[in-house]
Amino acid sequence: MSDARFEDGHEAPLNLGALDGEDLTVLSALVQDAVFPASEMRWDQGAGRFALLLNRFRWEEGPARATSPERVQSVLVFDGVQGVASNGIDRNDAETILSILSVDFKVGDTPAGHVVLTLAGDGAIRLSVEALEATLKDVTKPYVAPSRKTPNHPE
Repeated sequence: MSDARFEDGHEAPLNLGALDGEDLTVLSALVQDAVFPASEMRWDQGAGRFALLLNRFRWEEGPARATSPERVQSVLVFDGVQGVASNGIDRNDAETILSILSVDFKVGDTPAGHVVLTLAGDGAIRLSVEALEATLKDVTKPYVAPSRKTPNHPE
């Protein structure tokens, strides 16, 4: 048995989980450049769940993304969330479009810690979690990226 590879994804919808920092690194790469309106964030305090409905760029498409860039709607869910804080986000403007740069896990009193979603424009969301438990699931069919461009990250 071997580990899954990016190339194995193709047209199948993603349904991945993360239980440690290494797993979260994979999810972070997949949600890099995902965009969502601030109104698509939900924290169910009673259930300890924080969720985002994202329009994520399909990085797993490899070389095909250069000629036919695609996005897909996905749900990114974190369970065991005890608290949510944000910085640089206007909570009064629910239609503000946010873009994810990275998702990281900062270990606290093991297994607890903080998940930090770093956003473009110096924004961030910090989730205090009992333990890292994240899920990324595609919920629509892929569609042509409205910009018809692949996000560019010059070095």
